[in-house]
Amino acid sequence: MRAAARTRRPRPPPPALAQPATTTKPEKAPAPLTLSLKSFRLRLASGPPVAPTAKAFKAYAETCASLLRLCRAAAAASSTAPASASSRYLPLALSLHAHTFRSGLAADRSVASNLLTTYAAFARAADCDRAFRDCVAAAAASSFTYDFMVSEHVKAGDIASARRLFDGMPEKSVVSYTTMVDAHMKRGSVRDAIELYEQCPLRSVAFFTAMIAGFVRNELPSNALGVFNEMLSCSVRPNKITLICVIKACASAGEFDLAMCVVGLAIKWNLFEKNIEIHNSLITLYLRMGDAASARRVFDEMEIRDVVSWTALLDVYAEMGDLEGARRVLDAMPERNEVSWGTLIARHEQKGDAAEAVRMYSQMLADGCRPNISCFSSALSACATLRDLQEGTKIHASTLKMGSSSNVFVSSSLIDMYCKCNQCTDAQRIFNSLPQKKIVCWNSLISGYSSNGKMVEAEELFKKMPGRNVASWNTIISGYIENRQFVNALKSFSAMLASGQIPGKITFSSVLLGCASLCSLEMGKMAHGKIVKLGIEDDVFMGTALSDMYAKSGDLESSKKIFYQMPEKNDVTWTAMVQGLAENGFAEESILLFENMMAAGISPNEHTFLAILFACSHSGLVEQAIHYFETMQAQGIPPKEKHYTCMVDVLARAGRLAEAEELLMKVSKADASSWAALLSACNIYKNKEIGERAAERLRELEKDNTAGYVLLSNMYASCGKWKDAAEMRILMKGASLKKDGGCSWVQIRGQYQAFFSWEAKHPLLLEIYDILDLLMWESTI
Repeated sequence: MRAAARTRRPRPPPPALAQPATTTKPEKAPAPLTLSLKSFRLRLASGPPVAPTAKAFKAYAETCASLLRLCRAAAAASSTAPASASSRYLPLALSLHAHTFRSGLAADRSVASNLLTTYAAFARAADCDRAFRDCVAAAAASSFTYDFMVSEHVKAGDIASARRLFDGMPEKSVVSYTTMVDAHMKRGSVRDAIELYEQCPLRSVAFFTAMIAGFVRNELPSNALGVFNEMLSCSVRPNKITLICVIKACASAGEFDLAMCVVGLAIKWNLFEKNIEIHNSLITLYLRMGDAASARRVFDEMEIRDVVSWTALLDVYAEMGDLEGARRVLDAMPERNEVSWGTLIARHEQKGDAAEAVRMYSQMLADGCRPNISCFSSALSACATLRDLQEGTKIHASTLKMGSSSNVFVSSSLIDMYCKCNQCTDAQRIFNSLPQKKIVCWNSLISGYSSNGKMVEAEELFKKMPGRNVASWNTIISGYIENRQFVNALKSFSAMLASGQIPGKITFSSVLLGCASLCSLEMGKMAHGKIVKLGIEDDVFMGTALSDMYAKSGDLESSKKIFYQMPEKNDVTWTAMVQGLAENGFAEESILLFENMMAAGISPNEHTFLAILFACSHSGLVEQAIHYFETMQAQGIPPKEKHYTCMVDVLARAGRLAEAEELLMKVSKADASSWAALLSACNIYKNKEIGERAAERLRELEKDNTAGYVLLSNMYASCGKWKDAAEMRILMKGASLKKDGGCSWVQIRGQYQAFFSWEAKHPLLLEIYDILDLLMWESTI
């Protein structure tokens, strides 16, 4: 019986006769699966299908399990031609399943487990599920069976079914815990993964590694380091994958000393030598530490390098700002992939060289590389910067062809690109086509409408949002600020606070700018209190925004107090204070602060020089203004239109109209405000000849600008040329031009009430006039 239960070993085929190589081919030896099946058929033909004793039954079951394993191995070996594998070996597997079911062998755990793995190898998910249900019904399901089915559901992307099966397991193993933790982390369900981590009574190196890698993937490096600390306290020795993830977590969290300790552990456990992955992680670590020389040394000492190593070296040069060196590394790489190209494309886009980023994207396609999500996102951002609709449309077509257009990063970049190319309709169409509208896509479209001046559409979209985060509020508030709707910006800020969202630095920057534009000291002080409460008042950007807000609101003492208490100042901080002093009439103090800035080694920028020229203009300091104007050019800062406007205003206020006109004639593209400043001075000094020429140039630059007509009419009137003044008014009326009305506002109980001259825009205008008439009547009594 024992001999009958065994399969006979096949004899080797006899050697073929010597024949010419050109006429015959050597015979192929029979495949192991074919020989085993032949032996199995002989076994069935020689006796009953089931052995009478338990030992023989177990041996017979093991034979069936071995045959199933051979079917699975044959399917794996034919993975390059799955159709051929299914046609040749799947019927055998199905026949074996039927035989085991008929003979009662399916109740054997080894047979049941091999049935599941065989169907999985043939990608027969439905048969695999049916076999699993039969296995459970026959009480043959083992821990391996449950673990395998949970893993199969996860591989298929059906996390919900995997979780239901996991929750129904009679005994949960650490393998299933590891599988589910890894699945939840990859899905972004960090809270569910943490819950399973706390429930798991067992610990293994794979379980800890899955948790650490998940935290790193979800950008929670501090949590990853906490799990690593617990892993060491449980005396579980990490493997090389664990250490690679921990080094990444240390680099992200800025824990560089701890990272070097982890590298020491890798050296101590002989995991460092000839391990490419750890060397690559070390290159990235040194790069994050700012030690490019050490990163390059690690690369040079590597005996074996892969494409990741070369890409890390490329990133070293890019991080140092040497994009030419990074390109040399890319050209020297023996193998390039989409990550290598994507790294350099992204670096060029981040450095502001959008044109080169688009060119490199085209070169990547010519190199035969398939773009990934990062490449698409960076290239689309570059097209948005360049306003290159044609190239952006081509990239959009590529994303559709590759099925990447619905990705959250690609779709948000597409929306941004189309909006910046003034194609909001196409951006809306892309947004509507998204199967899942992530919050970043909502924010991108709101920002796009805002940048195109379509605040009504932006408001409607903002109201329809199913959920809002801080970025959503920042987008709508900055949109109002950009479109000079400062009152609505402050109302949105109040609504943000009422919703429970905590504002950030970007929020406060926009809000303080709105307060400064409205001279709303009350709201500015409230925002200042929030900044102090959040502990970000020492930030250089917050301090600059606060100092600027107080200066523009007229509270110069508070502005100076914040400025001098700031622990760190940059050129923007100094410029804001110089400008604040100049605008409030403290020209001499503004010039003194500018000199202190120069003495402190802070290089002034174009805005600083504009502020100091403004101070000289309003104080009549002509010679000093000329000196600073020449100093600016000597420092390599070319004057722009606003600088020429200030210099014209300086010369014109001093009565040096001919010099002002001569300066403007040297400028090829003098803007309308410069000629308006000269025309205004001609009105004061009653210089008709220069005034008429300035008015003519002003009308050429801006035909619809009423300033030229009004100023020239006033100049004629001041010179006693009443007829000419009347003609200017008639010309202005004939051109259907109307002077912009004035606007004033008042803040009452936190609400802003705006009033416009000549236009009845206030919703309570009739009630206001009734109260005004009543007050006037009472005053006459």
